[in-house]
Amino acid sequence: MDPPVRWWRYLRRARPAWSSSRLAALFLRWVIICSRKRLLGGFRALVTESMASDPLPVLPPAPQQFKPIQHYLRTAQEHDKRDPVVAYFCRLYAMQTGMKIDSKTPECHKFLVKLMDQLEIMKKQLGDNESITQDVVGNAHIENYAYKMFLYADTEDRAGRFHKNMIKSFYTASLLYDVLTVFGELTEENVQHRKYAKWKAAYIHNCLKNGETPQSGPVGMEDELLVLQNTPTIQPVPQNVPIIDPSLYSVKAQAEVRLTPEDYARAQKYCKYAGSALQYEDVGTAVQNLQKALKLLTTGRE
Repeated sequence: MDPPVRWWRYLRRARPAWSSSRLAALFLRWVIICSRKRLLGGFRALVTESMASDPLPVLPPAPQQFKPIQHYLRTAQEHDKRDPVVAYFCRLYAMQTGMKIDSKTPECHKFLVKLMDQLEIMKKQLGDNESITQDVVGNAHIENYAYKMFLYADTEDRAGRFHKNMIKSFYTASLLYDVLTVFGELTEENVQHRKYAKWKAAYIHNCLKNGETPQSGPVGMEDELLVLQNTPTIQPVPQNVPIIDPSLYSVKAQAEVRLTPEDYARAQKYCKYAGSALQYEDVGTAVQNLQKALKLLTTGRE
């Protein structure tokens, strides 16, 4: 039975002494109130949905000075639906870099203002995402994403499968290692991965362009680069879990170990890295980071 019919019958039973005209007036008032509530609720839902899906303002043509940040903005666009967190930090890095290049000339200022608008909208849309609200989680998210792309490209390279997607993965990984600098200085390992990925992307691209067959691995690269011969590859499930240090099974904190606030922060960061890796089902990286955290907490050393 429809709610209006039930309500009308209830009024007839509850107020038998009332005239039909009085009952009809009360009933009509109830219908109007309910209709307003439904309309207001629908309006609120529309407003909320509109805010959540509010399109990003279109950027004006980039000034010539901002050519160095175009690749980061393009990567952001490619990840708007695939991974909004990556898209957000790519735009943030482009914003920070653009401010350093030129923020005073009218065309540059106008471009940066539009980019700021995009960041503000994205921040509201992703307001409940810890990768946006907590730097440690955001750092782990971007680092793990860059590392996954790097491993995919490196695996394809070492298997002798040279193609455009692999080149793009190398190059995108190198850009994301740049983006990581919004959280601070890169680790030495990330510096080496960035340098290797940029070199490898350019090297394979030039080889294919010239009709040559690229060589797998770091052949031909400078001697001072970290040789990545033993870089782990992405394995299908079941995964090869790294060998765990047997001493960690029965580990006991050393009485003389005094941890600093920086030690606790690093241990927390390793745990965040592990959690982020598990989101991508990367067991190896998760185990490695958890071992680092446990060793740091029990020995005071990494």
